[in-house]
Amino acid sequence: MREDTVNIEQERNETPTNLYAPHEWRHGTVVAGVPWKNPVGTASGTFNVDACGQFYDVAQLGSVTTKGVSPVEWLGNPGVRTAESPAGTVNAVGLQNPGVDHYLEYDLPKLKGLGATVIANVAGHCDDDYAQVVEKLAASDADMLEINVSCPNVTHGGMSVGTDPVALGRLMDRLRPMTDKPMIVKLTPNVTDIASIARAAAEGGADCLSMINTLVGMRIDIRTGEPIIANRTGGVSGPCVFPVGLACVWRVRAALPDIPIIGIGGIDSGEKALEYLYAGANAVEVGGAALYDPTAPIRVARELEELLDARPELNEKLAKGDTWR
Repeated sequence: MREDTVNIEQERNETPTNLYAPHEWRHGTVVAGVPWKNPVGTASGTFNVDACGQFYDVAQLGSVTTKGVSPVEWLGNPGVRTAESPAGTVNAVGLQNPGVDHYLEYDLPKLKGLGATVIANVAGHCDDDYAQVVEKLAASDADMLEINVSCPNVTHGGMSVGTDPVALGRLMDRLRPMTDKPMIVKLTPNVTDIASIARAAAEGGADCLSMINTLVGMRIDIRTGEPIIANRTGGVSGPCVFPVGLACVWRVRAALPDIPIIGIGGIDSGEKALEYLYAGANAVEVGGAALYDPTAPIRVARELEELLDARPELNEKLAKGDTWR
């Protein structure tokens, strides 16, 4: 075997360099009673512990939100699943995952063994799906549950439960008594009035809200005149959604001054994370940026830490679980 080939093989077998050494965080926060080491976590569907763990200690994050978990294995949508877009991407993966039993046996123990604060994202195509997953997660080691109410729901005519405050209220009435774990409801921006949906979630017993999920969008292949994505439309994420997410947090905070909020959407720097905190979020999650930079969540956390050093009034509020607004 040639010497240069041997060197390449050796490099492949070596453990990648940990780019971020352990850090003593100065500015933690509390979200729905759960302590976070810092106000930055990962957004559902954008984090893989085996990939990201090669570059930094995932337990250093404020929290880790895992990919949506369903009652049984979901294969997801057929390809093509993703398309590039100006300042973002469009995806229709279809919440592919191996199911809640696999999650409880492999994924959750691995993350908890590393010392991570874990938010388990719950997905469903009908109310029964959500209930089956929550029932199995109720006594698990997950620190918080995040209910993804943006999935098309056959119980409600194929519409997302997150677009109908009445349907969302009924779902929460069913799920809330099933567990004492802090329950987050993840809101879609594809509604006329996000504050009314947020209020229905809160009245149904949500301990926290996260926002936003993706916007609806598409791309067309001009060579064929047909949509690029097999599902035709998909979820838009990336820097382009940042102003939308920020406005949603602002509106919901004005309508519901007391409920904890996790801001999501277009965050790729400490400065953008700080804007969400000033808009009224208790914490933030980094999503799309991690798809092209696996270290984005920890980098944003470190950048935000330095920005918070100069903002003692904001730090004091975050440490108590309060918000700027």
